[in-house]
Amino acid sequence: MSQISPVTLPLETAHQLTLAALEKAEAIGVPYTITVVDGGGNVVHVTRMDGAALASVDTSVAKARTAVYFGAPTADLAGAVQPGAPLYTIQTSAVLPLAFVGGAVPVTDSAGVVIGAVGAGGGSPQQDHEVATAAVEAV
Repeated sequence: MSQISPVTLPLETAHQLTLAALEKAEAIGVPYTITVVDGGGNVVHVTRMDGAALASVDTSVAKARTAVYFGAPTADLAGAVQPGAPLYTIQTSAVLPLAFVGGAVPVTDSAGVVIGAVGAGGGSPQQDHEVATAAVEAV
C-alpha cells in the first residue's frame, strides 16, 4: 500500500479527473456520479450526470474515501472484507461509510504518495472500476 499524504489535491486536477471519467462513462453509455477526494479523504469535487442513480452519490464518495484510506483500488480490497479475512468487520465498525467494491482508484504523485482518489458510481463494479481507472490514467 502507498503512503498517504496530507497534500490537498488541486481543484484543477479534480476537474481533469472528472472530465476523463465522464468521457469514459459516456463511452460506456451509463450515467455516473464521479467523486474526487484529496489525500485526507475530503471531497474536492462531485459531479452527478443527468439520470445517474441518487445512491451513486453516496457510493462514489464511500469508494473514493476507501481508496485513499487504504492506498489501493477498491476492487483490490474486496477480498479483505470477506468472512474470515483480516478486514471482515470493518464495514460495520467504521465511523464513515467505506465501500470495498470496484469503483475507486487512488491518485498518486510522482513519488507514489497517495494525494487523492476518484470514485465512480452508476454501473456494475467492473464498469465503475473502468471509469475510475480511465480518469487516473488520463491525468
